Amino acid sequence: MRDLEQSYHYGVVRRAIALIDERGPQLSLDGLADEMGMSSAHFQRLFSQWVGVSPKRYQQYLTLGHAKTLLQDRFTTMAAAHGAGLSGGSRLHDLFVRWEAMSPGEFAQGGAGLTIYWGWFESPFGLSLVMGTDKGICGIGFAAETGAEPTMADLRSRWPKADYVEEVARLAPWVKAAFGKVNDEAAPLYLIGAPMQIKVWEALLRIPSGHVTTYSEIADHIGKPKAVRAVGTAVGRNPISWLIPCHRALRKSGGLGGYHWGLPVKRAMLAYEAAQTGM
Repeated sequence: MRDLEQSYHYGVVRRAIALIDERGPQLSLDGLADEMGMSSAHFQRLFSQWVGVSPKRYQQYLTLGHAKTLLQDRFTTMAAAHGAGLSGGSRLHDLFVRWEAMSPGEFAQGGAGLTIYWGWFESPFGLSLVMGTDKGICGIGFAAETGAEPTMADLRSRWPKADYVEEVARLAPWVKAAFGKVNDEAAPLYLIGAPMQIKVWEALLRIPSGHVTTYSEIADHIGKPKAVRAVGTAVGRNPISWLIPCHRALRKSGGLGGYHWGLPVKRAMLAYEAAQTGM
């Protein structure tokens, strides 16, 4: 019963975030609650419980100006993040303290001999496709903007020779740790990528929740200051969205840049983290 209730709450929050993103500040609390089929008081309590702030406050986090404010006030140099480690009071990073990368040779085989388990789950950012091996989560994609079939095809194309098995129950504890409010278990990660990509994704893991950095800063951190475009490509090819936080990489101008699963999802993630960290 608790899992069903949690799934229902995810659905409500997901639909509310989508409506806020679509309609902007003109959408009132009463109007939003009516769309959710709830009283204003009940909806506000539920939304605040899951997101951490009121719907009105959340609307402010979704504005374009919020990205520029993040870059001005919450910019994290990679060197500083490296020194602070992965924890630093971040609720997100406290979910997992270990990750493992596939060797370059194994990656070159396109996943041959690898069994990847998959399942669809509700998340605060819409329907999510989660994939994992015996070692940890290797893929998270979001279907809100792209659709379910393209999302599945996208992730499967990363490792075309792997064997894919639907196993919702096997992945559920990790997914609960990744998205849930109660963290009974860590969400271990298994990074499957080329060496350059792994370096970029490791750098992304060092950005604290609620903070951002730039593509050029990441390039400097991995010792390739002239490879900003290649870094941007590696960020875009990150298969484990949300947990490897490619949404925290912005342009120097404060613009959001692109996002593989759609800019509305990226805005929602930044807003969600700002709410969680009390910015």
